[in-house]
Amino acid sequence: MDWSRIKTIFIIAFLILDLFLLSQLLTKHRSYQFEVKSDTSFEENLKTDGIEYKELPKDFASDHYLSANTKVFSEEEIKEVNSLKNQRLFSEDGTILQAELTKPISMMDKDDFSDLDEFVKANVLYGEKYGFWSFDKEEGTITYYQNYHDQPLFMNRSAHLVFFLNDANEIQSYEQTMLDTVEPISDKEEVYPAIRALEALYRKGVLKPNSKVIKSELGYYTLVNMEATQVLTPTWRFLVEREGQQENLLVNAFEGQIIQANQGNEKNIME
Repeated sequence: MDWSRIKTIFIIAFLILDLFLLSQLLTKHRSYQFEVKSDTSFEENLKTDGIEYKELPKDFASDHYLSANTKVFSEEEIKEVNSLKNQRLFSEDGTILQAELTKPISMMDKDDFSDLDEFVKANVLYGEKYGFWSFDKEEGTITYYQNYHDQPLFMNRSAHLVFFLNDANEIQSYEQTMLDTVEPISDKEEVYPAIRALEALYRKGVLKPNSKVIKSELGYYTLVNMEATQVLTPTWRFLVEREGQQENLLVNAFEGQIIQANQGNEKNIME
């Protein structure tokens, strides 16, 4: 047996392996340098365009799709609310509750909504599941949305709580809808980092120059809406202020696609 020849073959084989591993290392290094350069370039572009943002969330690495059903409130639940003072609750089909307050709640000179938060928790069915969203002065409405594990179900008409104000800036009535049996329907998947979602808005020209991102959070937006069932996807929401107006910008947290939500009059948001 020619040991010298075998030794030479082994040396050549290990040399080839070393070269391969070195090429992989250099590729990863170049990729890392590109990502750092890309981040630096993106941040520089934001500064150049006068775009400001607060520290973005970094706690979310993975999430899953959700399914949910439209809740039908029972007669017993409606009776429970009617047993409380200062409101009368009724519903035609059990999916939309309408409440009239016998004593309106004044919102005059209110700088925050902590008092209303307490009313919601104490006097609204499953009120602890809802969180404040917006106050629309022009429409005279205050909107809350249902949460799932403290994450809001963005702009969901089937999971909202809307208070209606009169000309004296008093709450006279409210409407409530709710999603039931909210649960994951997929394995956890990697979530787009908030900075990448913000970059998607910038690259598409949706995030305008001289804007200020004053809030960012991860929640859920309806991906598929059937008659009684919804499929929801993790979604990044950015509350952006520009020229005295505020609006919500949404990005699919799995695919990075910008969601063209029907926001109505959401440009008058106060948070």
